[in-house]
Amino acid sequence: MSSSRRALLQGGAVLAAASLAMPAIAQPARIRIGVLADFSGIYTDLLGPAGVACARQAASEFMAATPGLNVEVIFGDHQNKADVGATLARSWFDQQGVDMLIAGPNSAVGLAASTVTRDKDKVCLGVAVTATEFTNALCTPNTINWTYDGYMLSKAVAAETVRGGGKKWYFIATDNAFGHSLQAETTAFVQEAGGSVVGGARVPLGTADFSATLQAARASGAEVIGLALGGNDLPNCIKQAQEFGITRRMKMAALVMFLSDIKSAGLQVMQQLLFTNSFYWDTNEQTRAFTRRVLPAMGGAYPGMVHAGCYAVTLHYLKAVAAMGVARAKESGAAVVAQMKSMPTQDDAFGAGSIRADGRAVLAAYLLQVKAPAESRQDWDFCKLVSTMDPQETVKPLSQSACPLIRA
Repeated sequence: MSSSRRALLQGGAVLAAASLAMPAIAQPARIRIGVLADFSGIYTDLLGPAGVACARQAASEFMAATPGLNVEVIFGDHQNKADVGATLARSWFDQQGVDMLIAGPNSAVGLAASTVTRDKDKVCLGVAVTATEFTNALCTPNTINWTYDGYMLSKAVAAETVRGGGKKWYFIATDNAFGHSLQAETTAFVQEAGGSVVGGARVPLGTADFSATLQAARASGAEVIGLALGGNDLPNCIKQAQEFGITRRMKMAALVMFLSDIKSAGLQVMQQLLFTNSFYWDTNEQTRAFTRRVLPAMGGAYPGMVHAGCYAVTLHYLKAVAAMGVARAKESGAAVVAQMKSMPTQDDAFGAGSIRADGRAVLAAYLLQVKAPAESRQDWDFCKLVSTMDPQETVKPLSQSACPLIRA
């Protein structure tokens, strides 16, 4: 058993033991949170044990400041399968008393979990759901998407790349809801900036050999390869592009990238790539303070955007629960989400923000560039800030929304 997984299990045991040690008449009100994510596949580093640790950090901090409330955080592996995720969510709600679900990597799973959550009137909070449909056409009154979506991820990267001369694009996208949504959003921004799309290819999740796809991209006449890939697929594709010499004559645009991707591939491979995140650990003193608090439970990693999202959604959810009262909060997830939307958001990871009627969190985002090896001062010092996006610029305008909550 890995040290990080052992730490998680020990953490859960401590919380459970503390609860059991109290007399029955003194039992505090309990809230149960489930983290639904990939714990065995290509997205494990994206959330995994470190994300659970961040959710538990928020719970611990809130319990310390709110006597009489007991918060338990459990987790389960959706195996990147929508049916597995939906079944696990249903079991949590029906048999294990889970009140709120954090939807981790894989948009198809997030959308499936959102449907179950609506049907059970619980709460579903997305921290790694790229598909804009999550808070658009398939929005529900029980759902919030916090950290990012395809609109936010692609907007700044597409505009900056076209402005820099990369006008002809070829896409390599994962053949799932995540890849389809991200490619569609980026295509719109490329065309809006004066660029064009000359071709593309879709690949299965977990592709090991990108050689044929990369050769097709090289032959397409494109100047930019837009990579709508996640998990280990992104660094694997970039490494192979370098081996074929493609990066010497074509630009690579990482439409979604995380610290774990840079750590996996190394600065030598990833240097100069542009990407957008709504959290970077070294942005300001507040993000550094948050990072210092969670590092002991991170298993040697620094928090990325999704880990920070686990912390922030847990904290804001618990603020809403406290404002309503636990009994009322447990009666209706839709009522809790409505309360969350009515309250401004504030935490050390993302700063100040708000949540729109469609469930999309409105937060600042950052266009980042990966440093060259010589620029890095320490391990995990991977990025430099290029520009900051105003919160309102990171979200699709409500005038373009198909969310039934907006139409109503």
